[in-house]
Amino acid sequence: MATLDGAPDDFGSAYRLLSTAITPRPIGWISTTSTEGIDNLAPYSFCNVVAIEPPVVMFAPVGSDDLKNTPQNVADTEEFVLNTVTHDLVESMNATSATLPATESEFDHVDIDRAESVVIDPPRVAAARVALECELYDWIEVGGSVLILGEVVHAHVDERVLTDDKIDIADLDTVGRLAGSYYASTRDRFSLDRPS
Repeated sequence: MATLDGAPDDFGSAYRLLSTAITPRPIGWISTTSTEGIDNLAPYSFCNVVAIEPPVVMFAPVGSDDLKNTPQNVADTEEFVLNTVTHDLVESMNATSATLPATESEFDHVDIDRAESVVIDPPRVAAARVALECELYDWIEVGGSVLILGEVVHAHVDERVLTDDKIDIADLDTVGRLAGSYYASTRDRFSLDRPS
């Protein structure tokens, strides 16, 4: 059996191990706005919900001591939108993973329509079935990475994915991250009864 001893110079091996073993992972397509007014959009596959009261989600940029555009914008403005990635948006999401200078917007580079947020300044992805406006709740440094927690202050949900005013998972075709260039769809669903 292969092992990983956690040596500091073994980051690449740790990343490959964890990003392959912990699958599928939700993708947080994070939109932010810089202090100069440039809208940024980037996908993060270290992403999840962490609390309900208050409603808090997280994403975690990994592997660099230097802040990229998205975490820098959150540090500066304390705001971001978590846009869900569905099957119809996966190509656009992937295109926004390319690194652009802080002076250029992925929205414009990939030709993605913006929609205004209600509570915060950064725009959301207009075509996203669910978009969560977030204000920074906490910022936790973990080694060379950072865990960014955001309190959801407003939610946008496309009526097409609602049944009886609730999100219907059968209509929300989200995509998850596997490893390397692999993704997973939630189209193959099954149900299990919980034990009493």
